[in-house]
Amino acid sequence: MNPYRLLRPLLFRLDPERAHHLAVGATALLEQVVAASPVAPRPPSDARLRQTICGLEFPNPVGLAAGFDKDARAPHVWPLFGFGFAELGTLTRHAQPGNPRPRMFRLPADRGLINRLGFNNEGADAAAARLARALGRRRPPVPLGINLGKSKITELADAPADYRYSLERLFAYADYITINVSSPNTPGLRDLQAEDELARLLQTVKEACLRLAIEQDCAPRPVFVKVAPDLDDDGLSRVVEVVHENEATGLIATNTTIRRSGLLATIDEAGGLSGAPLRARATEVVRLLRRRAGRAMPIIGVGGVFNAADAYEKIRAGADLVQLYSAMVYEGPFLARRIAGGLSELLARDGYANVADAVGIDA
Repeated sequence: MNPYRLLRPLLFRLDPERAHHLAVGATALLEQVVAASPVAPRPPSDARLRQTICGLEFPNPVGLAAGFDKDARAPHVWPLFGFGFAELGTLTRHAQPGNPRPRMFRLPADRGLINRLGFNNEGADAAAARLARALGRRRPPVPLGINLGKSKITELADAPADYRYSLERLFAYADYITINVSSPNTPGLRDLQAEDELARLLQTVKEACLRLAIEQDCAPRPVFVKVAPDLDDDGLSRVVEVVHENEATGLIATNTTIRRSGLLATIDEAGGLSGAPLRARATEVVRLLRRRAGRAMPIIGVGGVFNAADAYEKIRAGADLVQLYSAMVYEGPFLARRIAGGLSELLARDGYANVADAVGIDA
């Protein structure tokens, strides 16, 4: 039995954002213990689960999606919960409070969430100072991604400089960078997925990455672009072309959706829908991107991953790695550990020596 299910009814009596802040606070306290421990926790791993992607070693393919650890408060904790990598943020150049409350809503009947948080965070400078302290003695044994977004006060024309500022502050602490151009909760942000805007943004980011790598005498960081599930097939194909042409590394599919079709709950709230209702569309987008991008481009699949079968579905559709966040609201903090173990069993059942052998076989 999953012990979290005994605690969940109590948490669900709280406002969703209040419960989220309690979870973040508890994780930040645990971070102090883990960071001070002489032995770093290790996530589940075996020969079937391990991969090397973009020169990074992933002990298992199950990662924390951006949105939980917005201010990079707990970089060392995630392997304890079973995650093979973690993505921190979304972080913006300017500190910002986000959208007015209430702005998070549970959909228990659908195992979903709606949020319109609006990139609430303390800003890139505060996160950089925190990570400098946290990572000074040692880094966690899993890759850390940092998810960057546009500040709400920044005009679309100035977006590349806004992302570049955050990148310059956070580059040293990231194993990879995610360019978030797909949240529905920042006005105009999704316009950056258009060909010309995305190309201009990626050119700025890539140039900054190369310059920073030279200045810091390190390898350039892989750059991923996180896309919306609400783009049509042509729009997704154009994103793949721009990513190829501008030599970005890979794609993350998908962000939250503004669609509401098929929900059991009756709710009239704006924002991005995540969780189980997003699973099928996110997998469909992964499959389309894999067909368009070919085998070489790394793809991270996210949306509706609640169990090992969901993760395996996305891997078979074309995802090299998967991420989750909303599912933890319903299944608890150790969900990644259970999924990693289940994935290893599924790969063994189907005769795959490594997760990479199963990537895209249904695409």
